[in-house]
Parts: sequence; C-alpha cells; structure tokens
Amino acid sequence: MLRVVFLGPPGVGKGTQAARLAAERHLVHLSTGDLLRAAVAAATPLGREADGYMRAGRLVPDDLVQRILAERLAAPEAGNGFVLDGYPRNPAQAARLEAMTPLDAVLLLELPDAVLIERLSGRRVCPTCHAVYHITDRPPRIAGRCDRDGTELVQRPDDRPEAIATRLAVYTEQTAPLRDHYGARGLLRAIPADGSPDQVAARIRASLPG
Repeated sequence: MLRVVFLGPPGVGKGTQAARLAAERHLVHLSTGDLLRAAVAAATPLGREADGYMRAGRLVPDDLVQRILAERLAAPEAGNGFVLDGYPRNPAQAARLEAMTPLDAVLLLELPDAVLIERLSGRRVCPTCHAVYHITDRPPRIAGRCDRDGTELVQRPDDRPEAIATRLAVYTEQTAPLRDHYGARGLLRAIPADGSPDQVAARIRASLPG
C-alpha cells in the first residue's frame, strides 16, 4: 500500500505527476474537484448536499469535502493506496486528513515563481473543445488556432501574469505552511520540478519506498 499527497504551487505539474504515479502504482488518484463531481454525478447523499453549494456558486465547506473524501478512501478501490492531489490546502485540513488515514509520503514539487508565471501565462485554451496549448511548450500547428476545430485560442483570466502572481501569493500564505507541518513529521520529500515530465517522474519514483 502507498498513500501519497502531492503539494506545490499552481502550474508546477501536480496533476500530471499525480495521475502518472497513480497509473504506475495502481493507486486511486483523488483530486478535490474530481471527488466533488463524482459524488454529484452519483447522486449520493453527500453529493446532493455538495451540489446545492455548487449550483449556488458557493464553496463546498471543508467538513463536507472531508466527509466525501473519507467515503472514497473507505471504498474497496482505494485498498491498494491513493494519490491525493489538491488536498490538503492548509494545516487545518492536514489535521483532518491525519485523523482519517496515515500517509507514507508528501511530495512537494518546487519551481521558482518566475518559471511558474512563464508556464501559466503561456497557456492558451480552445473555448469550443477546451483543448489546452502553450505558446512555446505545446504550440498549435497554426498560431492562435485550435488544431481540432480552428477556433481562436484564448487566455484564461487567471492565466494572466498579474492574476498568477496573486494565486502564488495565496498559495504561499495558505498552503506553503504545510511544508513545515509535514517536514516535522518526516514525511516531506522536496522534488525539483524542472526538466521534462519523465525527469520529474524519475525523481518522484526515487523518493518513494518500493
């Protein structure tokens, strides 16, 4: 069994690496957004409760997210372990998670802010099919146009440099304290997230037991 949490700022590649590790080690990949959407789609009692908040445009309370997560961690498919991506976001959530399950490792992906801003500000999205491109790392065949349907690509408001700087400041204030929290418990593994996805994945594998 392997129970892992991925931490790191926006744009560092948590989702990509978490999904990759989950596939390699046959673990359940859990992100907060996916958990909520799955619970709503399944129309579970907790899902119906979450749906009420989401339809009203309100944040789902921490207590409800925790109960949905506990329900999923208790399911048979999580018996081999899990990868958590996007939760916990602060020490209070970390304490709730520790009350639910032990952890084997917490992987903190790290990149300088300047690199993160460059990564995120270069992202472009097709408003029709939602395909994601990057002006340097994954450019479309025709500049500014989606490869699939030719729609003009757009930059999301939260991918503009000034918005990214705000997101990083929020991360530093709310989530970065988890570094000390998990470091004190001997669980933290700091992983440089520069280089190719394969290089980062190799560093992650080397940091984990088994």
